Amino acid sequence: MTADSLTHFNTQGQAQMVDVGEKSETRRQAKAVGSIRMRAETLALIVGGSASKGDVLGVARVAAIQGAKRTAELIPLCHPIALTKVAIEFEVDAAASAVHCTALAECCGRTGVEMEALCAASVGLLTIYDMCKAVDRGMRIEGVRLLEKTGGRSGHWTAG
Repeated sequence: MTADSLTHFNTQGQAQMVDVGEKSETRRQAKAVGSIRMRAETLALIVGGSASKGDVLGVARVAAIQGAKRTAELIPLCHPIALTKVAIEFEVDAAASAVHCTALAECCGRTGVEMEALCAASVGLLTIYDMCKAVDRGMRIEGVRLLEKTGGRSGHWTAG
C-alpha cells in the first residue's frame, strides 16, 4: 500500500474529504464488535440492575445509537450519512466477566457505514465504563474491530 492509495490525502499530502459525488447509491451495511472486561462483582451489578446509575445496558444501547448518528461530528473526514438502521446487541459473558457489544449500521448511500458501526460499538462500551467506573476503574475495553461490510464498489468483506 502506498501513500497514493490513501484516499483521505490529496496529491500534495494534505487531508481531504473524499469526493463521493460520482459514486452510485447502494445499500450498505457494516457490523463492528468490541468487549469490556471487568470484575465479576461489577458484572453482577450490571446484570442485577443494581448499578447506582440505573439500567447500564439500556443507557449504553441508546448511547451507541447516538454515537453512530454523530460519527461525522467526531471523525473529521467522515461524511454525514442518513442512516436507515442502527442495531445494538449486548451479550453478557459471565465466564470472561465481560460484556460484548455488536453494532450494526445500515444506509442507502454513496459511502460506507464502517465508521458508524465502529463508533457505535466504541460509544456503547465507553458508556458502560462511564456508568460503572465508580466501582471498577480497572475495566478494559478491547477488540473493537470491523467484522463485516457489504455494499459499494468493494462489495462484501468479512474479517479473517
